[in-house]
Amino acid sequence: MKIIDSIATQAAAIAQLRRDIHAHPELCFEEQRTADLVAAKLTEWGIPIHRGMGTTGVVGIVHGRDGGACGRGVGLRADMDALPMQEFNTFAHASKHAGKMHACGHDGHTAMLLAAAQHLAQHRDFDGTVYLIFQPAEEGGGGAREMMRDGLFERFPMEAVFGMHNWPGLPLGTFAVSPGPVMASTSEFKITLRGKGSHAALPHMGVDPVPIACQMVQAFQTIISRNKKPIDTAVISVTMIHAGEATNVVPDFCELQGTVRTFTAEVLDLIERRMRQVAEHTCAAHEATCEFEFVRNYPATINSAAEAAFARDVMRSIVGDDKVLVQEPTLGGEDFAYMLQAKPGAYCFIANGEGGHRAAGHGAGPCTLHNPSYDFNDDLIPLGATYWVRLAHDWLAQPRSAA
Repeated sequence: MKIIDSIATQAAAIAQLRRDIHAHPELCFEEQRTADLVAAKLTEWGIPIHRGMGTTGVVGIVHGRDGGACGRGVGLRADMDALPMQEFNTFAHASKHAGKMHACGHDGHTAMLLAAAQHLAQHRDFDGTVYLIFQPAEEGGGGAREMMRDGLFERFPMEAVFGMHNWPGLPLGTFAVSPGPVMASTSEFKITLRGKGSHAALPHMGVDPVPIACQMVQAFQTIISRNKKPIDTAVISVTMIHAGEATNVVPDFCELQGTVRTFTAEVLDLIERRMRQVAEHTCAAHEATCEFEFVRNYPATINSAAEAAFARDVMRSIVGDDKVLVQEPTLGGEDFAYMLQAKPGAYCFIANGEGGHRAAGHGAGPCTLHNPSYDFNDDLIPLGATYWVRLAHDWLAQPRSAA
């Protein structure tokens, strides 16, 4: 494993910053303290910054030895926000704010990019510009989209943009990257079925929305098994059913909510259309009505082929070919997808291990993402930062026609 020496030397200090961020989690668009810390460190290292993009975002601008005169540019992105969860860990750097937790490792993502920023600023042994994108509100707020709406790519012209996420369960010291879809689009639905309430002992006097809802939930799964092509990936999950207030009353209405995940817009179009038809016609068959709401959130995260191959080559140069894995697509969502719709790039995974790194006092649960016992593995900081530095160097060293 070829870690850059100066990054390894500074890794312990960066790990302390990571733990400070972990102890002070901030939710989407509230990342003021985190942004202040990032801005202060970048400024300390002589990196010009731009603040306020996407509300609390920070962009650092590291010009190479040519002062950026060649006009080349590449973007490296890390997310900063935490989750609205109660942490189970009790170690020293556990969350100090009830109901807020860095349970997805964005504290570590921020730390890895800060470590890379420090090295890039100290050495500047490249031509062009590296843009360091510290993004707010990945967890449901669409911070990437908001930074773009504020002119991210117009103000900071970059040829490509790259992202990275820690991935629990993969062996420490490995990466994973692949072309094509790697994370799913995320959509939400809410269906309100309206029947006619009655006494539960006299169901024939009303229209019971509960059995109608049950039929609807089952019918939705036939969209997955019988309407889309078997080779197309998609999930419909009904995750909430709300109805009734008393055991002896047939309710007037029942509410279904849930999520849909797909890798293509075409499959998403099909699912939304068929879900609406199933909902409306199932209700009509039982003399009920419904209100159907379908909200599309993040698009699918799709790596461009050339940039994924480029990232893989960089990883191989650091950890060896056998430690660069195929990136198995996941139906989780990621708002880096918006950036990849606008620019070529690739989103990779860096292994977080099995959880044995956690300090004494960690929760009893597994070290998985969005789990109250999770903690980022600080051993990743020098490896992730080395990847960022090598990626930026190698990208900017390419002939312009190849980038």
